[in-house]
Amino acid sequence: MTNVSGIVKSARNIMRQDTGTGSDELRILQLGWMLFLKIFSDKDEELELLDDSYRSPIPAELRWVEWAGDDEGMTGDELLQFVDRKLFPALSNIDLSTGNRRAVLVHEVFANNYNYMKSGIHLRQVINKLNKIDFNSSKDLHLFGQIYETFLSELQSAGTLGEFYTPRAITQFMTEMVAPKQGETVLDPACGTGGFITAVIEHLKASASSVAEREAIGHNVRGWEYKPLPYMLANTNLILHDIITPSIQFGDSLQRPLSEYSRKDRVDVIIANPPFGGVVSNNNENNFPQSYRTKESADLFLILMMHLMKDGGRAAIVLPDGSLTGDGVKQRIRQKLLEDCNLHTIVRLPNSVFQPYASVATNLLFFTKGEPTKNIWYYEHKLPEGYKAYSKTKPIQLAEFDTLKQWWVKREESDQAWQVDIDSIKVNGYNLDIKNPHRTEEEQQHSSAELLNMLGKSFAKSDELLAQLRKELGA
Repeated sequence: MTNVSGIVKSARNIMRQDTGTGSDELRILQLGWMLFLKIFSDKDEELELLDDSYRSPIPAELRWVEWAGDDEGMTGDELLQFVDRKLFPALSNIDLSTGNRRAVLVHEVFANNYNYMKSGIHLRQVINKLNKIDFNSSKDLHLFGQIYETFLSELQSAGTLGEFYTPRAITQFMTEMVAPKQGETVLDPACGTGGFITAVIEHLKASASSVAEREAIGHNVRGWEYKPLPYMLANTNLILHDIITPSIQFGDSLQRPLSEYSRKDRVDVIIANPPFGGVVSNNNENNFPQSYRTKESADLFLILMMHLMKDGGRAAIVLPDGSLTGDGVKQRIRQKLLEDCNLHTIVRLPNSVFQPYASVATNLLFFTKGEPTKNIWYYEHKLPEGYKAYSKTKPIQLAEFDTLKQWWVKREESDQAWQVDIDSIKVNGYNLDIKNPHRTEEEQQHSSAELLNMLGKSFAKSDELLAQLRKELGA
């Protein structure tokens, strides 16, 4: 059996020796386009065998098997020049006149990426490692799926790339609770590397009873992403999940005026972890009605998502505490949410769920459009026994949600669950940041200790970044 984990590890070790891929971020970018092309080409071979009429959009001499498939093939400067001067220019300018979605995907991936490696010998060594993985073998694919999960989670430690990863337990739990059905359109307007989309695809595959239903999944489950790396990784992720033509749109979700969306753009289900703490660029806030304009990305995404839902549509989204409180625009956005939608459940998560790259307190919001909120159920998800915080080595697990799933069906007040009526929320300025009334003073103090601990870590991280900046500036 192929040691997929060992292969990926070896490839990354080779890249560490190359002057062009000296950081985690650059190694991920490099492995990203190589894995995309290898997986895309492997799937093309499979499609050509299954369907006589299928034609790959990639010209024959540029397919992985032609220039990279032979371990004794070109290497050194010849290989480097081929990749830099032939492969990238040709795939960036691939013929799009046929309207082939797979051609568009190849164009977008290669027009927005580079070959970072400087040594053709190192590049050949990495290629030879990847050639050992057969992406058409179900065993290799299953193993690689697990490696890919780890690979994506490692984005957390690669600086700014960390914003794209939501723990798998969260994506699976939210998908189960919002329960997309066959034939429904599902959208993640900030899809990152495709964690929510793949969770939805697996959920729908499990209940698909015909070939037509399975084929419809790829069209009905959609994502939007505007950064080249996560866009490429999301598409690779979907191809690995047997989606021949992923429905992922490349572009900024906030750049289109809200008024331009018509009835046909509306969807049945939205599931997302919109970027938060970010400042909106290109004056995109001007695409929104005057009373909801803000530079805070999470708040604009909330307005966009409400707008894109059909009446009766369901949503499950991640929002930070900062979006649950605040005056002015923030308050008006929350008021709109509560008047246009039934915000029936808020799950409050421990601060460390998104460690190590974010220590903000987050919440899972579940709502249905088309009826106003009368009561909101809150549920506080507690850390497992003996845990002080989640970490990279001890992430949140799906099994931890078992008691919450049982409670979901038959809701009752408890030390973890409480209900608040809409009148109390209105009186309180539509503030949704409502603490657990059943927590003891001792637990509240423990929470403060947690916050101090996190603040200390945050200062340490700031000092580290400042030191790095001084070093780079030669100060």
